[in-house]
Amino acid sequence: MPRFDAELETRLIRYAAIDSQSDEDSAAAPSTAIQWDILRLLETELKDIGATDVTLTDYGTVLATIPGTAPGPTIGFLAHVDTAPQFNATGVKPRVIKGWNGGDITFPDAPGLTLSPVEFPYLAEKQGHDIITASGTTLLGADDKAGVAIIMTAARHLLASPEVKRPTFRIAFTPDEEIGRGVDPRLPKDLAADFAYTFDGGAVGEIEYESFSADGAVVTIKGVSIHPGLAKGKMVNALHLAARIIDTLPHATMTPETTDGRDGFIHVTDLTGGSAEATMRFILRDFERDGLAAKGALLQAVCQAVQLGEPRAQITCTIKPQYRNMRYWLENDMTPVDLARKAAQNLGIEPVSVPIRGGTDGSRLTEMGVPCPNLFTGMQNIHGPLEWVSVQDMAVATNLMLELVQEAAG
Repeated sequence: MPRFDAELETRLIRYAAIDSQSDEDSAAAPSTAIQWDILRLLETELKDIGATDVTLTDYGTVLATIPGTAPGPTIGFLAHVDTAPQFNATGVKPRVIKGWNGGDITFPDAPGLTLSPVEFPYLAEKQGHDIITASGTTLLGADDKAGVAIIMTAARHLLASPEVKRPTFRIAFTPDEEIGRGVDPRLPKDLAADFAYTFDGGAVGEIEYESFSADGAVVTIKGVSIHPGLAKGKMVNALHLAARIIDTLPHATMTPETTDGRDGFIHVTDLTGGSAEATMRFILRDFERDGLAAKGALLQAVCQAVQLGEPRAQITCTIKPQYRNMRYWLENDMTPVDLARKAAQNLGIEPVSVPIRGGTDGSRLTEMGVPCPNLFTGMQNIHGPLEWVSVQDMAVATNLMLELVQEAAG
């Protein structure tokens, strides 16, 4: 297999250092202006390596074509440029631990922070690898800039290797995946692919075709505000009602910290406001439609019960769909999954398909008519300061992409 370690390392470090965090509270598209910085960089890089039809759309997606050298389906490859809003992503300082010796990894900007192979068994398997982390006060952003680096590296190699048989494939780098807005309604037509893949998965071997179904909920509570010195029998504290809603919802079950496998959850992500008015945000997750609907009904019932207990308040609960389990469509035509599995097996990789306890742009794209399973990148411990990725794992993913397009060309 070709070796791409140096290129992947250079690309990920370059991309990760660019602040591109998305913002759920913004109505803009992309949600943050800073995402344009990396999008414009990728537009330029794609032109520089010789990709054709390079376009930066007004909805913030970079599209490009890698012309084929053989007949076959048109395949899309996607990765997202935004980083998660859940943790600090400003001032990322990527660093490389060459030939990691297998001991605890410490962080220069957070002396009390430790990444331990004892706590994270997958890391323990990577002794001797080149490990990339951030400096301790930010996430790394390998989710999903590792995917960006993998696709760019494979595309550059194929454009420089016309002897390699491949069908035409399309590239899309999207914004705002982390806030569920990565797939603009215009993208399926603009991508013009028969099927596609997101490089947005974790451990080597993961080929995923099942994700959560997801809804988002906003609960608004309007209390009665009055000077606290004159409040007896008059004030209705919105924060107290918010606390009552949280306390009434299941705690020992149905929260992220108490579920795994195929269990869904109700997760309160934000509580903002004050005693007069407060807003709560929830994410609802389940692998099945009826389970997701039941969680929404439970949240609404709890809000209604708290409202009935305090009629002077105004409590509203609005639930909006985010994405649906890609399995509902892919199980009807497993062609892209089977192709990826065959490519992995050709490389001696054992394919592993487990349900994604999350979602990808592929979830939305599949629902919109472009089948799109998810492939591994190697990234681990995403959305926090312990995020890391092995350069060698990224190289395996790059070779998977190369093998996949050759397999598609027959």
